[in-house]
Order: sequence, then structure tokens, then C-alpha cells
Amino acid sequence: MQSAISRHRKRRKLKSEINVVPYIDVMLVLLIIFMVTAPMLTLAVNVDIPKSTARSVDSKADPIIVTVDGDGRLFLKLQDAPIAEYGDEELLDRLRAFHEQNKDVPVFLAAPGEANYQRVIDATAIISKAGIEKVGLMSKPGGNAR
Repeated sequence: MQSAISRHRKRRKLKSEINVVPYIDVMLVLLIIFMVTAPMLTLAVNVDIPKSTARSVDSKADPIIVTVDGDGRLFLKLQDAPIAEYGDEELLDRLRAFHEQNKDVPVFLAAPGEANYQRVIDATAIISKAGIEKVGLMSKPGGNAR
């Protein structure tokens, strides 16, 4: 009778091992899927920069506004001065001179959506060379961005 019980126990002995082979298979399939799809996700990015629902910036002083128009020309609007067109070096000199006297005045960069992006980056570089570390990008209020 005891041998029947011991045989019974041998058949019902539980395994305490986890079979990880199916998990490895799933991991490898997912790895292959991600490796194939990752390059496809970064091919195109649609950007519509000028529209925004951001709230307006409150400032005590009138800001300096650097504008790049659709033709790539640069314009500068200082606090009490009228808007004037400048070349790259002239703009750099004026920004540097004004910023040295008024370090707390905010600086904004404005450009239409169809402006040459390289020219906008060039304007950002000119502002940076003038010693201005913080630049805000202007946009039209009430856009459809969320």
C-alpha cells in the first residue's frame, strides 16, 4: 500500500521551473518589429510654427522685436524707435549696443510660416552673437494648436 502512495506522489510532483522560451520568442519578435518600424517614424515631420494658443507674455518694458520677412530681410523694432531694415552686421551691432544698456528687456523673433527656415536660424544666431541668451518666438494668438 505504501508503494502505491509513493508512486502516486512521484507522478504529482510539481515543477518549480519557469519556461522562458516563449518569452524570449516574443521579445525577439518585438525587437525585429521595432527595428523595422523605427526608421519609418522619423521620415516626415509637419510643423506649422506660427499658430499657437499660448498665453501672451506680460512685460513691463516694450520688447525688442527682430523680424524676418518672407524674402529673408531682417527688421528691428527697438522700444521707441520705428521699425527699420538692417543687414546682418548692422543688426548685430545695434542689438549688442542696446542689450548692453538694457539687459532686462525681452527679445522676440517673429517670422511668417512661409519664411525661409535657414534665414530664421541665421537671425537666431545673430541674436545669440549679440550676447542675448533668452529669445522668445512670436506667434499669432488663437491658432488651432493644442
